[in-house]
Amino acid sequence: MSFRVLLTREAEQDLDRLYDFLIERELAREDGDLALAEEALGAIAGGLRMLEKFPFTCRKAASSPFLRELVIACGRTGYVALFEVIDDETVMVAAVRHQREDDFH
Repeated sequence: MSFRVLLTREAEQDLDRLYDFLIERELAREDGDLALAEEALGAIAGGLRMLEKFPFTCRKAASSPFLRELVIACGRTGYVALFEVIDDETVMVAAVRHQREDDFH
């Protein structure tokens, strides 16, 4: 079985926000590495691809067995994607945040 992984508009905006943050941070550094932003997006994309096969291996995010969080390793920290298994064919990613952020936006 394979799930189709969709992103809400908010999740897409989260990805843009995270990318922009990394670019700005690296531009501000004397020895900044702009490739880090691409690596982070690649790690997130790889994690989201995992949801195509194994969404139920991720931790529950609420009392519902269908609302879950995917932890995505990247460097010394990583990202968390909040998603819901909609039906037996679809996973909807609602939000993505950095692990050090307070909560989902």
